[in-house]
Amino acid sequence: MVDHLAITRGINSFTLMQTAGTAVADAIAARWSIRPIRFLCGPGNNGGDGFIAASRLRAAGWPVRVSLLVSPDDLAGDAARASSLWSGTIEPFSADCLNNTELVVDAIFGAGLSRPLEGAALEQIDALHNSTIPVCAIDVPSGVDGTTGKVLGGVASADLTVTFFRKKTGHLLYPGRRHCGDIILADIDTPESLLPDNDYKTWENAPLLWQENYPWPQPESYKYKRGEVLILGGESMTGASRMTARAAARAGAGIITVAAPSKAWNIYAISLVNAIVRHCDNFEDFENLLRDVRRNVVAIGPGAGVNATTRQYVLAALATQRAVVLDADALTAFADKPESLFEAIRGPCVLTPHAGEFKRLFSLEGDKLDCARRAAQLSNAVVVLKGSDTVIAAPDGRAIINTNAPPQLATGGSGDVLTGFTAALLAQGMPPLEAAAAAVWLHGEAAVEFGFGLIAEDLPDMLPAVLQRFKASLVDHVF
Repeated sequence: MVDHLAITRGINSFTLMQTAGTAVADAIAARWSIRPIRFLCGPGNNGGDGFIAASRLRAAGWPVRVSLLVSPDDLAGDAARASSLWSGTIEPFSADCLNNTELVVDAIFGAGLSRPLEGAALEQIDALHNSTIPVCAIDVPSGVDGTTGKVLGGVASADLTVTFFRKKTGHLLYPGRRHCGDIILADIDTPESLLPDNDYKTWENAPLLWQENYPWPQPESYKYKRGEVLILGGESMTGASRMTARAAARAGAGIITVAAPSKAWNIYAISLVNAIVRHCDNFEDFENLLRDVRRNVVAIGPGAGVNATTRQYVLAALATQRAVVLDADALTAFADKPESLFEAIRGPCVLTPHAGEFKRLFSLEGDKLDCARRAAQLSNAVVVLKGSDTVIAAPDGRAIINTNAPPQLATGGSGDVLTGFTAALLAQGMPPLEAAAAAVWLHGEAAVEFGFGLIAEDLPDMLPAVLQRFKASLVDHVF
């Protein structure tokens, strides 16, 4: 799309191709020593980038061979012009392509691939997949849908992917992300005006998106100014809401109040020395707790139970039109009638489902980013669709894809901690999308900080070190 827009707006697209091909050659030379290298080129601009890179590396003394998916006579436009600069032999794809090769450049298809690989392209990719030869992919590994990250037919994982202008969502979403290896974003001087309108609403999660709204403690702050989070405690699964409470405290909420059933009150009171534990045995008790408007955020779900009582508590919290975070049981409790939940959301609300909870609540099909966006519009809430590639989507179409979550976060209770982080940031005044994105990022950084052997209750205690580092990175230097 960007290449097409460049042409329609009078920008020399071949100059962009030359810059892109040069960037690929530079990235390869920076990573690998000189060795026999094979370029697998496709019929379009991705192949054109490959021809430019091949010419650059050959001029630098690399032993380069080029194979082309189609006949050279079938090339057109910039790709044909780029191939004309290649002074060596152009070979067809074949079973012998990978012989005597120590590095392969995948320049067959780029991010615009819309149908599954087939024929000679699929055979070559399968052969590459089954080999042990290192791979550098141009734009995306061939077979990865650049929009959804889905694999179309087959793919050979790259050790390095060199892309241009902006990362594609397929670089960030699984399974595409798994196949990209290290990603280099090369600046090829593409004008910002060529960015498609939809791309202005999608970002990779990073502090730059929300750091201006981050609620650092101020000299004249006091506990109520930093917000009060009311957490519904469960009767049998007390650990879930206790982790939510500890996480909310670590993330800066001024006061934590836990609404605890009398049967479990002692467990909460003894273990949560930093929280206020109130008796809550029925709907009247919960309504009384909601009457205190200083409790500006309500978190319901972890350990709450999937029942009519949880539904009743959720609807009461939403009726206050204060900020509400709903997770786990608070979502599944509405699986049989999700529209009753969506209709009740009239104030700031963040839903944090994992894939199973999402499927129970939303009858949506499609890629993860699209599903999260439509769910946010349908529910009128910020939706945090959790996973290794968590998507945070707002009702207005903005979406953020998180990329810093390590595998050790796949442990019971980590979502309960995320609920606490999110609730605390909402309590301190962050807007819902920014609060959710910041919470997800901090959650990932806390897991990285701890390393292997992580259990969910470790996460809140890792947050101070993460915040110290984050704060230090924001210090303005005065000269």
